[in-house]
Amino acid sequence: QVQLVESGGGLVQAGGSLRLSCQASGSIFRIGTMGWYRQAPGKERELVAGITSGGSTNYADSVKGRFTISRDNTKNTMYLQMNSLKPEDTAVYYCNAKIQTEAWNSLYPYWGQGTQVTVSS
Repeated sequence: QVQLVESGGGLVQAGGSLRLSCQASGSIFRIGTMGWYRQAPGKERELVAGITSGGSTNYADSVKGRFTISRDNTKNTMYLQMNSLKPEDTAVYYCNAKIQTEAWNSLYPYWGQGTQVTVSS
């Protein structure tokens, strides 16, 4: 059984900062690519940022220069540092990780439960 638990969401004023964390636990053999997604009301879930096991990153154009994704492989934890937040960043943020639970099986995508980020103007 694998769990992804997010934390760090909340209410912040425009221009402020938040740091999200996502910790994976359970039966884990290997973690591959991890990523943060978000879903605003009435909109589809979108990729915010991704990071490979080797540390290569990619970002949505809307957050480049403001958000930074990182991971600590020793703690099975991923982070999203969000600076210069805007009201349009308001959404539920979900973490995703491709996890291999045994040496003989494949990477499988897991999702966290989501954490609300609200940016007031």
